[in-house]
Amino acid sequence: MKRNLSEFDKMINEIEYKQNQELMDLLLENKKFMDEYNDLGTTDIKKRKKLLKNMLGYIHESVDILPPFICDYGKNITIDEHSFINHNCTVLAEANVIIGKYVRIAPNVSIYTVGHAENPLERKEGFSYAKKVIIEDNVWIGGNVIILPGVTIGENSIIGAGSVINKSIPKNVVAAGNPCKIIKEIEE
Repeated sequence: MKRNLSEFDKMINEIEYKQNQELMDLLLENKKFMDEYNDLGTTDIKKRKKLLKNMLGYIHESVDILPPFICDYGKNITIDEHSFINHNCTVLAEANVIIGKYVRIAPNVSIYTVGHAENPLERKEGFSYAKKVIIEDNVWIGGNVIILPGVTIGENSIIGAGSVINKSIPKNVVAAGNPCKIIKEIEE
């Protein structure tokens, strides 16, 4: 017998879901972490790392994220070793956001896993969808980049400042623009 999935289970498993009180309560709980984290500023590194460990699904001890940092469902975010996220990053992680090793993310980057129903009546009723975002190892993302739902950025790639990424980017390329397009391959 198939059990009924909660709206959170639908969301994290990339099945259309509807906003409800369960999701609102989880958002509020995470916002408390965010407020405390961002109020610390940049100097209390030890306390910031402790809060991140409690807030995110997984974060390697070598990772640093500079405040302000905004996320909605922190438990859906994993960040591997030696990655760095600069000031003012926003991660809307309704689906999983997976950030690999040695990733560099410049200021003002936004990562979105959520979208809303095209049908205006469904959108009005709160129907949404979520698609995971994967940033593979050794990626460099320039400032003011927007990454849309369902995107994977391949290993070693560089994304130019101001880009809007609406499709996956292969490994070992430089890509930029709106929409983001491959400019050249990176030679090893």
